Amino acid sequence: MRSLYAVVTGALALVVREGLKFGVVGAVAYVVDLGVFNLLLHVGADPVLEGRPLTAKVVSVAVATMVAWLGNRYWTFRRRRRSAVPRELVLFVVVNVGGLLLALVPLAVSRYLLGLTSPVADNIAANVVGLAMGTLFRFLMYRTVVFNQVEPVEDPVGGGQVRTPA
Repeated sequence: MRSLYAVVTGALALVVREGLKFGVVGAVAYVVDLGVFNLLLHVGADPVLEGRPLTAKVVSVAVATMVAWLGNRYWTFRRRRRSAVPRELVLFVVVNVGGLLLALVPLAVSRYLLGLTSPVADNIAANVVGLAMGTLFRFLMYRTVVFNQVEPVEDPVGGGQVRTPA
């Protein structure tokens, strides 16, 4: 029988590992978003989407979302992924839209309720507070809703199977 201390420290270590991996995947997706956006909009003699920054952003976010899904599915939450891949992808996209909407709340409050319109206020609201809120929401929702199918792993002490990933 495992002690309460071992269970708590094991669970905490798992959340920290997943959190760090989630951060790495998010950073890679962010670089992909920036790269694809600028490639589509600004690179080359005849850019694909010249004068269409919103379309370029939609495409770059879609590509970055796929990168994030693949990274989280096959690395961060590899022991939690669902067997129903289309359902998992739909849940992932829905959670990302929810995270985006949640991240917009501080910007809307700052701009329209508090009347703060400076670039500093916009960036703090959107890229500090909003980003933090959206990121925390996505991490928790990925763990509990999107990637919540825990595969049984062998219990190294008792020899049986347990339902928590190592």
